[in-house]
Amino acid sequence: MFSLSPASSSNVFRKRRVQRLKAMVADHVAAKGRCRIVDLGGTPEFWHVWRDEMNFDGVTITCINLGFTAETDGSLPIELVYGSACDLPEHADNSFDVAFSNSVIEHVGNWANKSAFAREARRLAPSHMIQTPSFWFPIEPHARFPLLHWLPDPLVYRIHLAMRTGFYPRAANLDEAMVSLEDARLLDGRQMRYLFPDSELVTERFIGLPKSLMAVRHAVS
Repeated sequence: MFSLSPASSSNVFRKRRVQRLKAMVADHVAAKGRCRIVDLGGTPEFWHVWRDEMNFDGVTITCINLGFTAETDGSLPIELVYGSACDLPEHADNSFDVAFSNSVIEHVGNWANKSAFAREARRLAPSHMIQTPSFWFPIEPHARFPLLHWLPDPLVYRIHLAMRTGFYPRAANLDEAMVSLEDARLLDGRQMRYLFPDSELVTERFIGLPKSLMAVRHAVS
């Protein structure tokens, strides 16, 4: 069944991303017998949803996040590391083979943080696949509210105060409304090309409109 749910293995867009990632990982395993993946801002839940689509032989996954909602159960080769994906000085250049991130860069805050996130992704591994929703898709994927991200902030926070919007509960006060408003700032293609100048920009489309963007660099050392 066709699904757009981020938690469903029937989500056709995520399924295609995972197939692309699977091919990238397989090339690294074929070249050196292993593949070390760093999942920037990721969680074990993502990998458990897609475990039947991936071959984990020779693969290790390091999820770096500032907060985890669950612990790994040991059934997959996942390590959980507390940290900011925008600042990882403890990891040397090319400490991993593949840097991966799914719908995270839009959540890291201002442009300086987005630039730092992109620099770390490009620095940590020769290959990367960084996905983010497109600003130009008319339905904001977190609030699930048509055109919300195209409206000026004074209108947006009032909408958060007035009603529940997607993943965000109805705000009880202005502080909560502003937290919801600032939780995700979407990027467009020009911004992604600037952040990832040595990557291929892949655009996922739904009914002809750009739904999400992926910066892809496939380089097996």
